[in-house]
Amino acid sequence: MFDIFIRRPVLSLVISLIIVFLGGLAFMQLPIAQYPDIAPPSVKVRAKYRGANAEVGAKTVAVPLEKAINGVPGMTHMSTVTSNNGRIQIEVNFEVGTDPDLAAVSVQNRVATVLNDLPQVVVENGVTTEKEVNSLLLYLNIVSTDTTLDEKFIFNFADINILQELRRIEGVGFAEIVSEKDYTIRVWLRPDRMTAYNISAQEVVEAIRSQNIEAAPGKAGESSNKNPQMLQYVLRYTGKFNQPQQFENLVLRADSGGSMLRLRDVATVEFSSSNFGRISKNNGTPAASIMINQQPGSNAREVIRKVKEKIADIEQSAFPPGMSYNITYDVSRFLDASIEEVLKTLAEAYVLVFLVVFLFLQDWRSTLIPALAVPVALIGALFFMQLMGFSINLLTLFALVLAIGIVVDNAIVVVEAVHAKMEHKNLSPREATFEAMREIGGAIIAITLVMSAVFVPVAFLSGPVGIFYRQFSLTLAVAIVISGVNALTLTPALCALLLRNEHGKKRKRG
Repeated sequence: MFDIFIRRPVLSLVISLIIVFLGGLAFMQLPIAQYPDIAPPSVKVRAKYRGANAEVGAKTVAVPLEKAINGVPGMTHMSTVTSNNGRIQIEVNFEVGTDPDLAAVSVQNRVATVLNDLPQVVVENGVTTEKEVNSLLLYLNIVSTDTTLDEKFIFNFADINILQELRRIEGVGFAEIVSEKDYTIRVWLRPDRMTAYNISAQEVVEAIRSQNIEAAPGKAGESSNKNPQMLQYVLRYTGKFNQPQQFENLVLRADSGGSMLRLRDVATVEFSSSNFGRISKNNGTPAASIMINQQPGSNAREVIRKVKEKIADIEQSAFPPGMSYNITYDVSRFLDASIEEVLKTLAEAYVLVFLVVFLFLQDWRSTLIPALAVPVALIGALFFMQLMGFSINLLTLFALVLAIGIVVDNAIVVVEAVHAKMEHKNLSPREATFEAMREIGGAIIAITLVMSAVFVPVAFLSGPVGIFYRQFSLTLAVAIVISGVNALTLTPALCALLLRNEHGKKRKRG
């Protein structure tokens, strides 16, 4: 059955080269991570109801959204948090293995059905639905030695010039500035003045809302059949206000006598920040801290490299004098250190295994055959890792380390069987290989299936534990199966070509 691989060693070599070639291509495309992604996917729905306390936010916003989202396919549970600053956040958790993109779309569709039932202010502020990305890559700080640049300026500079660029990098799943210092116009009402002028806060809000708008006035001088016009004028409105002085001159009330009550009469207007709840500092100086998370399935090391290149380019082209950046958290440091140690262990295991093989076989030709078979099994396993959606992480690398001592067994069995035939029957290496493979071919298949069957059941574990160990067990099982294929194709061909029958000569010398 396996004689064809001995008669045609080129065929055996081509099979092994194809396996190595596919594994090499997969190696360049496999994502790199420290551990498998075991966190169940989750989707977060965020809304903002300015001026509402936690109870009002729960009754008017959270409850309608929860009723609409409940029962979305794949959902396990959800939790809601409402705060006294008007923020509402609903986290919807899904079963392990659910596609996070499909989950986000399903939740978004449910949310859209109840938007008309929410307060108008909430709809205007926006109800956002986005998948949660938990893999933190970088913590980037934008700082300045110029004391005239405060936290507001640094935040808004980073938001406009840096954050948008980083979000466009392939592999970045989430990028956000931790603090909230967006430029905004703050109107501080003065209760004593409002009482004196008999005006309420709601009247002030309605006046600002009605006058601070983007409007389309239309045209003047539109032609008609009865009275054609030679000139037409496109009317323009000043648009929304962007200076404190414009808000101060806003008219709240006008009397019949011509007197007007303006906003500056009952309030103080200033150019400020949208939120004072968070302060971001780095080594005691104001900073804008940017948190960058990894998109699932991307290469963490490659994403970090692109982020560092982009921020370096922005520093050269757009940073004002005195501004710089530093990185306080970089997952690639831990990732590189961990993978480096595993790769070192992989190399050490490879060397030790073949020192032991050479010690017992006492023949460099016999040692070379298992040495050539092991890389084929390890590299070929990478191709199947890509097919199964795995990544290069500590568990899959550990499986490859463990596989070295296992996959070498099949090749050693074949080499020993060929040596036995040459010693006892004084056959040539080619004839000894034919006879040995006819005897042990079925045994090699059985050994391969039994060894792989030991690890495959672990892949059927459910929950996060199953996902965590699935990559380890299936990677090891695939490497064992490939070693079995090698033992039936490449190893016999190499035995027929490389081995020499020295057994008779040794006996004559004795």
